[in-house]
Order: sequence, then structure tokens, then C-alpha cells
Amino acid sequence: MRLLLVEDDDHVAAALSAVLARHGIRVVHARSGEEALRALLPDTAPDQPPFAVVLLDLGLPDQDGYEVFGKIRKRTGTPVIMVTARSDVRSRIHGLNLGADDYVVKPYDTGELLARIHAVSRRGAPGETATTACDELRLGPVHIELPNRRVSVDGTPVQLTRKEFDLLALLAQRPGVVFRREQIISEVWRTSWEGTGRTLEVHVASLRSKLRMPALIETVRGVGYRLVAPAP
Repeated sequence: MRLLLVEDDDHVAAALSAVLARHGIRVVHARSGEEALRALLPDTAPDQPPFAVVLLDLGLPDQDGYEVFGKIRKRTGTPVIMVTARSDVRSRIHGLNLGADDYVVKPYDTGELLARIHAVSRRGAPGETATTACDELRLGPVHIELPNRRVSVDGTPVQLTRKEFDLLALLAQRPGVVFRREQIISEVWRTSWEGTGRTLEVHVASLRSKLRMPALIETVRGVGYRLVAPAP
């Protein structure tokens, strides 16, 4: 896997590059927004595979990180993970609403970051989007038909509300990956209103009850939720 790391701090970049390299990820380091945009030009490295992920720090010296993201989006559909020290909810919601594939707040756990990198790279892999976003998902006894919005457990249909289905489908397309509460609210409810948090908890509880699998959706305290794929 080839990754573009956009980070102006050389010490941070060197340490992270070393960790990623141990996991088979080849890192190209850009120290500014301008360097990042140049690196994404198709003729920059014609003999190299395209970047699987862009890890974009928002605190860049030459341009606003959100503006750089907008320019990246105009050039490529490569998945982008925003990385920032801005921990306020509004900043995270803003980044996700702009179209970022994920958003990580410093300081982060490198294990979680690796999981997120692999998750978004799978989503952006050629041919994979069509099978996960247009067909069906099987997670142990749970069968999710995305186009028909149908769910069954061990062959028995389960009636879900529209938001319950949207929530389950979101988590199920990236099992094992922790979704922050703000990200779920943004993608399922299309809002940044903090009052939606209680609604999210109710929907999670309802899903656990209707599917009769309370362990399927795990609460990650202080962060959000993830789907734990059951054994076949």
C-alpha cells in the first residue's frame, strides 16, 4: 500500500512513517499543501501505484487544511483521513461534511489509526465499492441486502426503521472500525446537532433488541460504536 502523508512536522512524520513501514505501508511525505497537490499529479511518479490513502494534517504552514482537502477532492477520489489537534465537535463534523472519509484527533492510538487506514483503503479499492455499496453484506447469521434495504437473521426477516437500517449498514460496511458518535450522527442523521446523541443511543438499543444480538454493536466508551462481526 502507498500512502501520502501530509504533515509539516518532520519528527512526527518520521516516527509515523517508521510505524507504517513496519506494517507494509510505503509513505510519501509532503510538508505542505502545495507539496501534497504536486505529489498527486498523475505524472509525478508514473511507475508507482496510485496512493491508497491520503493522511492529511489540517495544520499546514502554507494553506488551510480544509482548502487543501477541497483541492485534493477535485483531483482524485483517493480516500482522505483528516488528522488534527482540533478536538471540538464542530471541526470534526465540518471535516466529515466536506467529504472526508475519516477524521482522527491528535493524540491518536497508532493501532486505531492503522485500522482506519486499512478500512478506508478497502473502501477505495477498485471494484470493492461496487460489491459492498451495491450488493449485500453477510456477518455471521446477519444478512443485509443494501439495495432492497432488507435485513434477516438466520433467514428470518427483521423489520427495521429507515434510520435503524442506515445505522446498521454504516457500521456493517466497516466491521471492527470504531465510528465516532459525531461521524454517525453526520452520516445517518445529516446533522451536527448534539441533541441527536440521545436518539443515536435509542437506535443502537433498538437494533440490539430487534436483531437479538446485543453483542453485535459494541459501545466504545467516550468515542462511539463499532460492529463486532459474529463468528460464522
